[in-house]
Amino acid sequence: MKLRDILKDLTILSATADLDTEIGGISYDSRNTKPGDLFVAVKGFSSDGHRFIPTAMEKGAAAVLCEDAPADGTPYVQIKDCRLGLALSSRSFYGNPAGDMTVIGITGTSGKTSSSYLIKHLLEAALGAKVGLIGTNGNMIGEEFIHSEFTTPESHELQQLFRRMADAGCTHVVMEVSSHSLALERVAGVRFDVALYTNLSQDHLDFHHTMEEYAAAKKKIFSMCAKACVNADDAHAAYMLDGVDCPCLRYAIDAEADLCADKLELDASGVRFEATYGSSRAAVSLGIPGLFSVHNALGVIAVGLSLGLTLQECAAALATASGVKGRLENVPTDGDYAIIIDYSHKPDALENALKTLRDVTRGRLIVLFGCGGDRDRLKRPIMGAIAADNADLVIVTSDNPRTEEPESIIDEIMAGLKDKHTPVLRICDRTEAIQSAIDNARSGDVILLAGKGHEDYQIVGHEKHHMDEREIVADYLKTRKKI
Repeated sequence: MKLRDILKDLTILSATADLDTEIGGISYDSRNTKPGDLFVAVKGFSSDGHRFIPTAMEKGAAAVLCEDAPADGTPYVQIKDCRLGLALSSRSFYGNPAGDMTVIGITGTSGKTSSSYLIKHLLEAALGAKVGLIGTNGNMIGEEFIHSEFTTPESHELQQLFRRMADAGCTHVVMEVSSHSLALERVAGVRFDVALYTNLSQDHLDFHHTMEEYAAAKKKIFSMCAKACVNADDAHAAYMLDGVDCPCLRYAIDAEADLCADKLELDASGVRFEATYGSSRAAVSLGIPGLFSVHNALGVIAVGLSLGLTLQECAAALATASGVKGRLENVPTDGDYAIIIDYSHKPDALENALKTLRDVTRGRLIVLFGCGGDRDRLKRPIMGAIAADNADLVIVTSDNPRTEEPESIIDEIMAGLKDKHTPVLRICDRTEAIQSAIDNARSGDVILLAGKGHEDYQIVGHEKHHMDEREIVADYLKTRKKI
């Protein structure tokens, strides 16, 4: 493809490169640059891509897209923002594949992953569609699973993935849209047919610094969509809707909304309620416990309605949906107690999970959790207090410490437990902590292993080590059986 065609959506400030140059690929990491590539010099947080222009040229790059013009005769095209440039040039290079599919974007602090899988199931069950999925747990093209590192891939990989999905016959894409991806232009150039907003609570303040910045990043999606679905029960709903000029479907349990739920029934097997939309009414059943599952179900139905499905079609599809790995996932045990694995690594998510399980716990509610290193430190004592306020026994352990000292992270969590009367065990080694939780279990107890969810690894320093809580539980139960 000619360079001018790749850059057709960008405002060029200056250029020495021949715009008729044939480009074979796009790279933004000089280590991956191939002969004939357009190298995009993205300014990152830890390094500046402009430093690696000489390396990219040595590897055969045909031209450079940059913000600062090189002074050594390198053929370049200068633009204002290379993050935006990477997104829009990648979209052009891959032929705007998302334009050939119906794209649903989901943003919010909690509920994105569960909602994405439920929407995928809805589209498959109600339309017989082949659906692509992009999110925290990984990516999917129909039933093919593709491992991923980020909730929302970098813009070049995202457009490449869209191309694979379109070529594989996907008619729809459901994707989690993180606040990072909105702030860092990873989804720039993507037009969402429907955008779903779930909720907003404290998270990622290590990146956004303030809740106002975090909310503003989330709101950006409503300038990129044709239709919007918003949880009207959320405290930030009015802010999100302010100035939105596309059709918006509001859903809620308590607030005034277009799509409402009443006659709620909640138990360990899931949720049941009646949904009302205009003159239509339908009984909805979803086999995932918790009040948040009602909100998730309403959001999924709202998306379905926005795409032209009927309320009855949406309800019928949800009745056959299963849960998501690492989201209130039941793990087999050897006795009359339950072990639940959940990805609740944020204050509100941990509180919601504990309150959900409290309603179905006959004995004691035991929670085991830690906090990730190199992430928002403010939430650590908050989560400690939430655990103590909502559980009968708290076990504080390590999560993904990354480059922080695990015991120091635990110290900060423990600060939130200082004036609490709930019994607390401090066990840094997560495997030992899980084993201790099992040893402490009595008849009717529920153990919540919080924070890791679908993850099958632990990050210590800069390295990933295999750690699957399901395996830890199963192995320990086998060991106990032999004793």
